[in-house]
Amino acid sequence: MTDRSHRGMAIASAPNLRDLGGLRTPHGPIRSGVLYRSAGLASLTDRDLPRIAALGITTVYDLRTADEVLAQPDRLPEGTRRVALDVLAGSSLSVAARLGDLAADPRAFAASLEGGQAEQLFEDTYRDIVRLPSALAAYRALSLGLIDDERHGAALFHCTTGKDRTGWAAASILTLLGVDEDDVFADYLRTNVDLLPALEPVFRRAEEAGVGREVLMPVLGVRESYLRAAFAQVRAQFGTIEGYATDGLGLTAVDIDRLRRRFT
Repeated sequence: MTDRSHRGMAIASAPNLRDLGGLRTPHGPIRSGVLYRSAGLASLTDRDLPRIAALGITTVYDLRTADEVLAQPDRLPEGTRRVALDVLAGSSLSVAARLGDLAADPRAFAASLEGGQAEQLFEDTYRDIVRLPSALAAYRALSLGLIDDERHGAALFHCTTGKDRTGWAAASILTLLGVDEDDVFADYLRTNVDLLPALEPVFRRAEEAGVGREVLMPVLGVRESYLRAAFAQVRAQFGTIEGYATDGLGLTAVDIDRLRRRFT
C-alpha cells in the first residue's frame, strides 16, 4: 500500500486539491507533479493564482455542466487552457449537478432529499457517471487529452466540489493505471478530510436555515457505497475497467499503454 500522507496541497482557495503522484502501480509509481484533482477554481484568490501557476498546470479539464460554469466560471492563471467536458449534460437533474442549489436555498434542497434519499440519489448519480453517453464522451475526451502529445505541462481536472465527477475520473484513471483498490478508495475518501473543512460556512448557513449537519453529510461528503456503485455499473455493463476503457470510452490498447507510460 502507498504512503498517501503528503499528496494534499494546502491552497486555501483551491479546496480538495491534491497530486495523484506517488501512488504505486505494477508499472512503477505514478509520477508526481503531472496530474492533479481539485474542487472548482472559481474562487482562486490573487495570492493563490501564482501558487497554482507554480504547479506547472497548463490544462484544466472542467467536468461541470454549462449552468454550473456560467454561475461560477473558473479563475485561472494567465495562459492556462480550460477544456469544457460536461459529464452530466445528459442528466440535468443529477444531484451532483445541483449542489449549487444548496447555497441558494438550503431548506428546499434538504427537502428534496427527505427520507434518506441522498445516499440512493448519489449512488444513482455514480451509475449515471459510468453509463450516460455524455459521461462516456467527457471521460473519453479527458483520457485522450491526457495522452495528447501536443499537451505539455501538468493537467488538472475538477467539477464543483471535486468529489463525484472528479472522484470517478480519479478512481477510473488510477484503476486503469493499476493502482491497488485500497489506495483508489483511500484517495477517494480523502475528500472527507480535504474538502469538508472548507465547506464549514455552507454547514453554518444551512444550520441557520434549520437544516441539520447530519442531513448534509451524505451530500457534501463522500461514501464508499457511492464509488462502489460506479464500479458495480462498470462490471455490469463492461465487465472490467479495461472493458470500460475500450468498449465504453473507445480507447485502444495503444491509448491505454500510452496513458500508463505517460503517468508512471
